[in-house]
Amino acid sequence: MRSVTLRIASLSWRWPTRLVVVNILLVVVLACLAANALLGGTYPITFADLTAALRGDSDAVTRMIVIDHRLTRLLVAIGVGLAFGLAGEIVQTQLRNPLASPDIIGFTAGAGVGAVLAVLISGSTAAILFGALSGGTLAAVLILGLAWNRGIRPGQIVLMGIGITMTLSVVNDLLMTTFTVNDASDIAKWLVGSLDARSWQDVTLVWIGLLILAPICFYAQFSIARLALRDETAQTLGIRVDRTRLWGFALAVLLVALAVGAVGPLPFVAFVSGPIAHGLTRTMRPSLLTAALVGALVTLGADTAANALPGGLSLPAGIFTALVGAPVLIWTLFLQTRKRLQ
Repeated sequence: MRSVTLRIASLSWRWPTRLVVVNILLVVVLACLAANALLGGTYPITFADLTAALRGDSDAVTRMIVIDHRLTRLLVAIGVGLAFGLAGEIVQTQLRNPLASPDIIGFTAGAGVGAVLAVLISGSTAAILFGALSGGTLAAVLILGLAWNRGIRPGQIVLMGIGITMTLSVVNDLLMTTFTVNDASDIAKWLVGSLDARSWQDVTLVWIGLLILAPICFYAQFSIARLALRDETAQTLGIRVDRTRLWGFALAVLLVALAVGAVGPLPFVAFVSGPIAHGLTRTMRPSLLTAALVGALVTLGADTAANALPGGLSLPAGIFTALVGAPVLIWTLFLQTRKRLQ
């Protein structure tokens, strides 16, 4: 297999050519979608208007549309997609199961319930991030505790996680009955996953979190990748399996909480990012960067589709991520079933 080698002083990195090409193409497509998000819409903006707004030389209306509305929405969509993509690839790699994504095994559901409960208790949306982090952490601890059997067993985590997800969905429905009609409508839209009315505070939280967590994820990629092998093989390579899994789950929970706190539990983004990335690169080796880019592309593409509806109709982006994720889930289940029957 042909590869590309990058050398800096005494250090060198080697990547398969296909992996490099796929990542470049994903960045190009993402850039095209980003340009469309900034320049398109019901109030078209020219490139000259865009550059003037970024320099601060435009009129107040153009600046408000570009800086305070479209740019914040764009940056949050990309950041959230990167976070979901990283979290999904980490969990699926560690558990060696494409079905074991954070939104399938309860991490995302826990973060969603925690965020709703935080709003219910505090009466303010300011506590959403703290609630999402607390809920996601408690859900992960509960799943790991129930699945622990002289160590972390991937199969048991998937089964326990699916059960916890179903239980938390019922809890969410019960919590929704305590809100007023107007508040329940807003919360229901957020629970589907919405990028409407994002602010620079959301942008700051998402990207500061990514700047802290993403380098740690890439640093841990070597150890996490070895967990794609059998536990015994990983141990012979010097990997502390349970300890590495716990660190990986901690990173995934933080990434999911960061994303859920910003836009709500967007369905299936974490789930589809890994399988699509592996399908594009045609390799079983984990690729955090490719999965993160796919997550950003799915999220931004869903938001673009949500804004492109005729007649001024506005739907949450989560509806469109579900339209992408549901067929991938069915196809993954089909492949898993056929593999077991062989």
